[in-house]
Amino acid sequence: MIVLIRNMLDAALKTNESLYFAVLTGCLRIAKESIFTGLNNLKIYSLLDERFGFTDTEVRQILNDYELSEYYTTTKEWYDGYRISNAYVYNPWDVINWCNQLLTNPDKRPKNYWKNSSGNDEVKRFIRRMGHGVTKAQIKRLISGGTVQKTIEEQLTYNTMYDSVENMWSLLFATGYLTPAEIPYGNLVHLKIPNNEVRDIFRDFILDLFEEQVAEDGSLVTEFCSALKNGDPADVERVFTQAMGKTISIRDTAVRKEFKENFYHGLILGILLFKGDWSVTSNRESYSRTFAGCSTASRGGNGYYDLLIEIEEEEIGIVIEVKYAEGGDLDAACAEALEQINENNYIAELQEDDMHTILKYGIACFKKQCRVVAERESFS
Repeated sequence: MIVLIRNMLDAALKTNESLYFAVLTGCLRIAKESIFTGLNNLKIYSLLDERFGFTDTEVRQILNDYELSEYYTTTKEWYDGYRISNAYVYNPWDVINWCNQLLTNPDKRPKNYWKNSSGNDEVKRFIRRMGHGVTKAQIKRLISGGTVQKTIEEQLTYNTMYDSVENMWSLLFATGYLTPAEIPYGNLVHLKIPNNEVRDIFRDFILDLFEEQVAEDGSLVTEFCSALKNGDPADVERVFTQAMGKTISIRDTAVRKEFKENFYHGLILGILLFKGDWSVTSNRESYSRTFAGCSTASRGGNGYYDLLIEIEEEEIGIVIEVKYAEGGDLDAACAEALEQINENNYIAELQEDDMHTILKYGIACFKKQCRVVAERESFS
């Protein structure tokens, strides 16, 4: 393979009299380029010291040109944050797609464009390999808006990058999942998640891993669903708290409250999806799994319910509203959830479908704590 690549690049780049200038791009640099003999003395442009992407001034100009200046703050939160050398830059692919989407539908929420352009296998493999507590704590810190200090190895090659978990930090940096939090000096870098889009990817993988764990632990599904069906809020609270213990806690102060609620909503949905004989409707399913989509309105009520469950054989209907308890006031958040269910008549759809027993749950979450309250209504 080395002979093949050497001859190809040498013919195309070194001895090609018709070529004036050429650029080779990729996630990892060509390490030990001397193996190419004839093709040597390459000029390396590293993410640590060269600027790639749109600057803030350029993005402001783009938005202004398309009369989209009112979306500047959202654009910055979602697609800015990559520090390269002494400047912050935006992901050009995201900015262009975001502007195109807004021109088509100005009411659209920001979307994760980058996630669909690659397999993101690096993050999946990395999170799966975080077997020891130090790495898990570092992932928590990153998702919560913090930083980790790591040595970046720019000479990393494909055949060595999975030799150590520590190498994965360099790979996550090289592929854009992490960025320097400040101007780096040498290879020791304070890394952070650059923006909401990438934080969304990390959260999504955590939810995926949670679903895998739930699938392996059939007793958790059985206990949780039995408690829900029986109208036992104390048991629901106990099992869900246990389930949250299997995930990375979210202490993210960098996003709005509804994004935090969507994470916990995703955990509950991840359990319910394995109850095959229940009809589970999530009017925020796409929103909770991507933290970027749009909700659909309930047919029977006013507004958006979180989760609706129908157990047809037993004519039991369940509606669940999830709240994030700002400041840790779980009781107040539960009361707010039940009030929202009642005020917006979320049970209307269950009544239409002849559910004779309806259970209304308000679930409040804060970090790895939760509180559950319930109300029961019967209809003949």
